[in-house]
Amino acid sequence: MSILLTIIISYLLGSCSTGIIYSKLTKSGDIRTKGSKNAGATNMLRVMGKKAAIITLLGDMLKGVLAALIGKWLVGGAFGGLLGSVFSVLGHNYPVFFGFKGGKGIATSFGSLLVAMPVPILIAFGVFLVTVLITRYVSLGSILAAVTFPISVLLTQTFDLPVFLLCLFEALLAIYRHRANIGRLIRHEESKISFSKK
Repeated sequence: MSILLTIIISYLLGSCSTGIIYSKLTKSGDIRTKGSKNAGATNMLRVMGKKAAIITLLGDMLKGVLAALIGKWLVGGAFGGLLGSVFSVLGHNYPVFFGFKGGKGIATSFGSLLVAMPVPILIAFGVFLVTVLITRYVSLGSILAAVTFPISVLLTQTFDLPVFLLCLFEALLAIYRHRANIGRLIRHEESKISFSKK
């Protein structure tokens, strides 16, 4: 019962898409119809500016944090935290409240994994940060961080098969959600982020 409750609560939390809610509350239209048509912070930055991007980033991280905390409370341990993490990301990516069309789950993953797997995700975040600073491709940073995360889990944590499988699933999900970006990167068509954008 505790596992089922964690799955349901985490998925519903994840389905509360900050970017979509913010864009509608500010009467800016559905962010999924603009820019890259993604509901995440990067598209919010490009379309609506820094304030909208920061609110989206923090909101998406917060729901991940809450889901992982609930998982640790109801189920316990790293497995419970990761269960909350995985299902909050699934909710973010495929939100029941918004036609199952959401974002890519990177901010939600980061927030939830700070609770469930802090050391591996901070290593992955370092890879993300360095990649984005050098290349200005947020998508490439996200993809490389996703690749790094399960490797970091193997190198820094005591091996636990169910825990590792959840980590691997979340990483593969992030890469899968970036499949269109991978194509654009290969074709040199991917947009770069501007650090000076107002």
